[in-house]
Amino acid sequence: MNNPQPLDFLVIAPHPDDAELGMGGTIVKMLAQGMRVGILDLTSGEPTPHGSESLRKIETAKATDILGVTWRGNAGLPNRSLEPTLEARAIIAGYIRTLRPRWLFAPFWDDAHPDHVAATQLIEAARFWAKLSKTDMPGSPHHPERIYYYYCIHLRLAIQPSFIVDISDQWDTKLRSILAYESQFVAGRDQSSPTLVDRFRDDAAYWGRIINRTFGEPFATKEPLALDSLRDLV
Repeated sequence: MNNPQPLDFLVIAPHPDDAELGMGGTIVKMLAQGMRVGILDLTSGEPTPHGSESLRKIETAKATDILGVTWRGNAGLPNRSLEPTLEARAIIAGYIRTLRPRWLFAPFWDDAHPDHVAATQLIEAARFWAKLSKTDMPGSPHHPERIYYYYCIHLRLAIQPSFIVDISDQWDTKLRSILAYESQFVAGRDQSSPTLVDRFRDDAAYWGRIINRTFGEPFATKEPLALDSLRDLV
């Protein structure tokens, strides 16, 4: 977990590919603006119908190179049985204390996938635990300022996001990072129209249209946003 400089953002994902699906464009945009962005995958994402642990590691490395993230790691927690246990909370808090991100990104809290729901509960609790003293967790006490929530959900929700990021210039890179996971989005998939890629594009175009841009990514927040200036509003 070697990372000599603190991160600006740490994106925590239940499985490899969730960060790319939920906010790949925003990650690329933040990096282009000089921010230090890391991704912590909580599980291997396996088993899946067309994947394997070794294959997913290769695909994750490819997606990571495409995004160009500052740091990426895997917490080694169990896929399909992720639970908000004290042991798992301590592991995630240890990463937060070591990587020292200013802000966290977590999955949206309402989802049909139990791993996603458990991940968000773990991240929220680990954020608090990361600031504790008199503990055997690695690193020193640290408390990220905010948690923002990205949408990579398995429910057909009519969501009302807190804000939408313009990813018009980052869409192509986001899509390439998603398609790096061939075992998940290409192998064995029905290629009749609309394809999975068509749906990804349509979703991003919808959020872009809401803010009068080509493509967008939606986010939620439980805590109020603070702005230094209104000049950055789209």
